[in-house]
Amino acid sequence: MADKKYTAKIKKDGSVITGLVRLSYPHLFEKDEASDKYSASLIVPGDDTESLKVLEAAVELAKEDGKSKKWGGKIPGKLTEPIHDGSESTDTSGAYDGNYYFSARSSSRPKLFDEDGVEIIDPEELYPGCYVRAIVAFYPYNMSQNGVGVILKGIKKIKDGDQLGGSNNVTADDFEEDDDIDTDLD
Repeated sequence: MADKKYTAKIKKDGSVITGLVRLSYPHLFEKDEASDKYSASLIVPGDDTESLKVLEAAVELAKEDGKSKKWGGKIPGKLTEPIHDGSESTDTSGAYDGNYYFSARSSSRPKLFDEDGVEIIDPEELYPGCYVRAIVAFYPYNMSQNGVGVILKGIKKIKDGDQLGGSNNVTADDFEEDDDIDTDLD
């Protein structure tokens, strides 16, 4: 059976349900110490052009909102954009190559669910590399610079994936003595 196709959608309240994205750098159960926020980077598959169009449309809506409410009637020429080309990422895992990504943050803990809608309470369930859908909201800002930011409202885990950034796959069996190990250190 083929994987179900998930496409991003803009909800009536203006927030966005992403298509199937890959979770990276998650700080979902405790705030990131550097930013004092809950956060995650979400990797959008480069071939999911439908979802990318929806995300870009949501960014444009946020820009229009900023034009009237934050930026004095015009969209600034120099604007920090939220969606980035993965080839420009400094991440070395290779997961960003050929894809797009954005980071989302929240002052309050986002809602976290499994595929069946049951709340996730185990931090190990939402790891870098698993596949999720997220509910996010794009908003304009004008602090030290102008841009469009992303609020993280919730995450629903859809399926497991290869862990990014290396993994800790050590099991108790790894500590068993192995006949192939050379114990003579002289």
